[in-house]
Amino acid sequence: MSKGDSDVRNRDALKRGDGAVPLLAARDLAKAHGRTVALRGASVTLDTGEILAVTGASGSGKSTLLHCLAGIVRPDSGAVTYAGQRLDRLAEKRLSELRRTDFGVVFQFGQLIPELTALDNVALPLMLAGASRTDAQARAGEWLERFGVRGQGGLRPGELSGGQAQRTALARALVTGPKVVFADEPTGALDSLASEQVMTALVRTAREAGTAVLLITHDARVAAYADREVRLSDGAVLPAGVAA
Repeated sequence: MSKGDSDVRNRDALKRGDGAVPLLAARDLAKAHGRTVALRGASVTLDTGEILAVTGASGSGKSTLLHCLAGIVRPDSGAVTYAGQRLDRLAEKRLSELRRTDFGVVFQFGQLIPELTALDNVALPLMLAGASRTDAQARAGEWLERFGVRGQGGLRPGELSGGQAQRTALARALVTGPKVVFADEPTGALDSLASEQVMTALVRTAREAGTAVLLITHDARVAAYADREVRLSDGAVLPAGVAA
């Protein structure tokens, strides 16, 4: 079988029930960390522009699923397909390129670089992609303004509130115009008001840009912002209507 035939077969195997090919898909993923099994045949799809919430108890495999879908870790078995190509079979160099261009990632605590200002944190992905410092900072300022924190652009992460830091992290994840944003408990360390501000900003900006969002959360109020929800239990996706 030729490589082209193999790619078509892999793509077709990950079609949705209506025959359309999703932007991102996982099929029968299994992953263990030592003796701990994190995923047990998990399957999920994400369409272009869709906001999908993945929920479940702590230890259910949510973050491991996100890491596999983002190409951060490789599953032990199963398939991950992005835009018709097998993500789990790509070379690390190509995966790194995709994480700079097509994927944006936001973690629970933002993981901003503490030595850099908020403005430079957001500008950094653009400079890594080859933009000049002047152009990168100009675009970064625009994105900070979208998230309501342009006035804090000269502050370092330790000088920002939790909500300001997380909105800065969202600006950094979206500044390159990614096709998919992976948000791992983006409001987990925030109070209810800051959580609402972060989620409102994320959803509005993703809708405007047509960006798909994979949202990992244990909070039903956060999951309610999504178009659709899937639930994990013991590393497997629960059928619709089954309680975790």
